[in-house]
Amino acid sequence: EGENEFLACLGLGRSCNAFNVLQRCPCFNRPFPFAMSEHTTPIVAIGTPPTDYDYTDWKTVEVHVHGFADLPHENGDHTQSDEFTCLGRQWSLDIYPGGDRDSDADAEYVALYLDHCSTGTIELEYSFGIRKPDGGVWVGDKPIYEHKYDSGEQDLESSGTSNFAKRSKLLEFLVVGTLIIEIQMKSVKATNTPVDHFIPDNPLRKNIQKKFLDEESADILIEIGNDGERGKGTRKKAKATLATFHAHHFVLEDGAPALAELCKSAKNMSPVRITDAKPDIFRLMLHYIYGGKTTDEEMKANAKDIIDIADKYGVVNLKLEAEACYTSSIELTVDNMLDILLYADAKNCALLKEVVMDFIVENANDIKGKVSTENVPGSMMMDLITAIARGKRKHDSDDSDDDCEYDAMRVSALRKKLHERGLDIDGSREAMIARLEENS
Repeated sequence: EGENEFLACLGLGRSCNAFNVLQRCPCFNRPFPFAMSEHTTPIVAIGTPPTDYDYTDWKTVEVHVHGFADLPHENGDHTQSDEFTCLGRQWSLDIYPGGDRDSDADAEYVALYLDHCSTGTIELEYSFGIRKPDGGVWVGDKPIYEHKYDSGEQDLESSGTSNFAKRSKLLEFLVVGTLIIEIQMKSVKATNTPVDHFIPDNPLRKNIQKKFLDEESADILIEIGNDGERGKGTRKKAKATLATFHAHHFVLEDGAPALAELCKSAKNMSPVRITDAKPDIFRLMLHYIYGGKTTDEEMKANAKDIIDIADKYGVVNLKLEAEACYTSSIELTVDNMLDILLYADAKNCALLKEVVMDFIVENANDIKGKVSTENVPGSMMMDLITAIARGKRKHDSDDSDDDCEYDAMRVSALRKKLHERGLDIDGSREAMIARLEENS
């Protein structure tokens, strides 16, 4: 299995084997210079590729010389590639199809030079190879080159060979008329080379999270619960059950504007009493406001309660996250669909309402005559018409939401467009569409 993976990496068929491949390499007893890396190969092209030319991923830096046979090849004729990036530096490849002044005169040799186009010093081991049509690699008489580049602002330094291979030899290796030159480079010792320094992330989020429930720095005190209620038929009150939460007004202003407004009038840490929230749900919301993450288990178990409290206090993103979770977890039936539809309308849960409307359209025959619509607001008629039109468009064409008019888009697509424009993503379909049209 390992052999097959190796051969596949080199683009060879099952008829070859790894040993034979390595035998082709003159440096068999040294590290194989054209072993494939795990990264996508950058392609540097010279000339316009033929329409039937295939850019195969060779897992190394490649220069594709299109129409190599037709390039001028008198001694000194020269072609240079565009610059490419490797080892954090800029490089280019100089090709002399007929050799240069230092090439042997008794045969037509091709000269190759690797140009260092960045400033600074880098000591390099590099190799040139030619990709053959059968997927193998031909490396010539000298598989490894070494050079210490020291380039200034104005000086471009080159290193290579004036006798890489006979031109007639390279013509045998053309792939659809293209000479594929593979270059592998290894930095031996570098000075003034760009280094990947460790830079920590912006600590703002972690700093805010550290302030969650911090009593010392808090300027708001919130109490969840009540003073106790009188038991039925008795004058005694039940024992008060209060949960206290410390918070910061500057955090609530953006994270939960309605809650911030509620706490605005409290002076000198006088407690703000909230009697219609569950302490554990309030804590989940407050934790989210301070940059925390609600676990999948917590979200699934409390999605509807989270929708309620997030909608009340303006924690929009948390509300939409809970809505998506609730929408995915519920099982719509003819019996419960109306209650869920009315709930979605009351909480401005446009996604949930869309899912119910789709259910109505898909199950119209089963619903007809079994559900009373007396309590359904007339404003929902447009949502129903949109769902019907959407169902028809789905069968008539393959157009995506990006190609639709706003009134035909799905809720998720509308929210995405609003988010991309920095606009409020909460509210009904109508409100979102109006917002987009106002800012088009």
